[in-house]
Amino acid sequence: MKEKILHTRAVYTSQTGQVIAEEIGDILDEFDVKEKVVAITVDNAANMDVAVKKMSIRKIGCFAHTLNIAAQKLYTVPAIARWAGRIRAMVMWMKRSSLAKPVLKEKQRLLGLPEHAVILDVKNRWNSLFLMVERFLEQFPALQAASMDPRLKRSMEKDRSPTLGQILPILGKLQHHFTVTDGDSSFTQAIKEKIWGDLAQRYQDEGIRQFLEEGTALDPRFKTKVTDEVWTRLEKELINRTSQQNKGVATQVQQMEQDLEGTAGSHGEDSSGEDSTVAVATKKKAGLPALGELFEDEDMAVESQQEMPHTITEKAQEEIQRYRGLPSTLTSVNPATWWWTVRDTLPLLSDLATKYLCVQASSTPAERTFSTAGDTISQERACLSPEKADMLIFLKKNC
Repeated sequence: MKEKILHTRAVYTSQTGQVIAEEIGDILDEFDVKEKVVAITVDNAANMDVAVKKMSIRKIGCFAHTLNIAAQKLYTVPAIARWAGRIRAMVMWMKRSSLAKPVLKEKQRLLGLPEHAVILDVKNRWNSLFLMVERFLEQFPALQAASMDPRLKRSMEKDRSPTLGQILPILGKLQHHFTVTDGDSSFTQAIKEKIWGDLAQRYQDEGIRQFLEEGTALDPRFKTKVTDEVWTRLEKELINRTSQQNKGVATQVQQMEQDLEGTAGSHGEDSSGEDSTVAVATKKKAGLPALGELFEDEDMAVESQQEMPHTITEKAQEEIQRYRGLPSTLTSVNPATWWWTVRDTLPLLSDLATKYLCVQASSTPAERTFSTAGDTISQERACLSPEKADMLIFLKKNC
């Protein structure tokens, strides 16, 4: 799946839900893609909730952001909060010392440890607590040696886009992992209850839940993890979607036929019956063998029967059964690429799959755009106009 940046726009007013909805709506109208938007993946900010509701677009909460919020519940576990506080105090003490970096590197070389700097956690920065503890454990011998060095005073300086089809399978794995068992200690039990207690409340809206289930079914890696009810809903949607597309094509064909009839009527209203006789004669297939001429009517009947299309319902059922009969793919396989390879054998389903698999499970690509904007609009280039900044970010992200 490819990611593209359509537009970056300067907003000089308060970023309320109403303002955000108007700005996004203007951009979608400018590129004429508003009717093609299936869903919008955003973080859990309240103004984004208001904006999405005003735009009447299906909202998918950022899965990475949801996991991070659940992980933040670790800070409420007393034992973890106590240990995290001690590690944080150690890291901040090392960061305040001007001699800390060279002394720490010296101890790292003596002990044969990687020359990594310590990391300070920030609650609103993803995985920062884990990264701080991981780095602390890695550098603990060097930190212990450096802290006892007489030169130090108390005063050290111290990152592929998932689709929504992965959300429910990952949540299922996490539920199994965070289920409390009899062998868990009270410490482990507290961690599991805090994290899963928060995750269990996410994605509970019935419409969103059904949308995620259908996306999971259309992901060839996880299609076996849904119930028959989901396949029934997909079959109905596939039939309705195909019927609407066929109606649109039929309307276009009918309009073309009317245009052609109008053109032909202005040129040939006085055609004689003799012309029609000639036209009938030309329909006969030239060069047929004697047997073919003798049984021409029967052959035409067989051909028409072979070319007679199945009903839309039969086509939808046939494709779904064929897709379910295929083996699941490895989790390393890109689902969008897989559907592209089977687009000829499963044309209806592959078209429907693009509707679901184009929805991202995380809003991190948008967050990365902020980083790109920060790199583009630096202190040395602070006089860039919004239009110029928009063009530079567009080229950076899309080219």
